[in-house]
Amino acid sequence: MLRRLYDWVMSLAATRHAERALAFVSFIESSIFPIPPDALLIPMVLADRRKWFRIALICTIASVLGAYLGYAIGAFFFDLIGRPILELYGKADAFAEMSARYNEWGGWAVLFAALTPFPYKVLTIFSGVTGLNLLVFTVVSIVGRAGRFFLVAYLLNRFGAPIQSFIERRLGLLFTLFMVLLIGGFVALRYLV
Repeated sequence: MLRRLYDWVMSLAATRHAERALAFVSFIESSIFPIPPDALLIPMVLADRRKWFRIALICTIASVLGAYLGYAIGAFFFDLIGRPILELYGKADAFAEMSARYNEWGGWAVLFAALTPFPYKVLTIFSGVTGLNLLVFTVVSIVGRAGRFFLVAYLLNRFGAPIQSFIERRLGLLFTLFMVLLIGGFVALRYLV
């Protein structure tokens, strides 16, 4: 079933509605959809490399807007379903403690998920559950999603089809390395200054 869904998303790249489909997939992927927008972004940029910036921008804006849906799912449906279950098992206090720790470092988690193939929707929903500061959530979502989509689109524009397989095979490793360097730099600055 997942393969059919992936093939369907890929087929959308060849239609005249590709940009709308990209916006839709980018929006729902941030909260509930299992296929990443890269499945559309990559063939769309390869089809017309001059549009790389526009395609990355559409993907970024729609993804960040969709992240608010994920946040809302966590914020509004947790009390209805999740909290009663935690209370039934006596884990409400443990969850409150974990939420406080998440809100202290959650911006980094959202940035990591926004940049990497980690399921971004998991942290958009969890951010709503824990009430992560909305400004922090917005900023890291914009930075992370723009960083990911613009980098992929730029590389495809610059190097064309040969970079596609490199990106697809090593995307997780490249972004994880980037995040380690980014976070490591901030930690080093914090302790050296």
